[in-house]
Amino acid sequence: MRLIGLDPGLRLTGWGVIDVDGNRLRHVAHGIVRVAATGSLADRLRQLFDGVAAIVEAQRPIEAAVEETFVNINPGSTLKLGQARGVVMLAPARAGLPVFEYAANLVKKSVTGVGHADKRQIAMMVGRLLPGVVAESDAADALAVAICHAHHRATAKRVEAAL
Repeated sequence: MRLIGLDPGLRLTGWGVIDVDGNRLRHVAHGIVRVAATGSLADRLRQLFDGVAAIVEAQRPIEAAVEETFVNINPGSTLKLGQARGVVMLAPARAGLPVFEYAANLVKKSVTGVGHADKRQIAMMVGRLLPGVVAESDAADALAVAICHAHHRATAKRVEAAL
């Protein structure tokens, strides 16, 4: 089963794809969708959607997992991040994939055992869980989201079915 994890951001959105066979995880691919820092918000959101949609089409996952947005001190930044997150969720949903959401603390705890791990710790543990993988922070975070989903997907599906 192929899963994609997504770590939304307006300028940099990390993505990571893994294959899951029982308890075995295998790295498939990872990267970052980079969006121009200039231009209208609508144009930047379109670029983000197109980038994520292209990755979903190329990698053919069967489920997607997205990290939930945290609230910034700056309400304008929080709003823009929420819009980017919506676009990131829409791309796999438009492709017919179920999309699951995970809190950042759960993602960190699932991968490192600590709910407040920093990006360096996450990248190190992703490299241990997926031997040989060296990923930049946003891509490592996305792989961590995919790993979290692999560990929690049965529970997430039961919760979704109950709703």
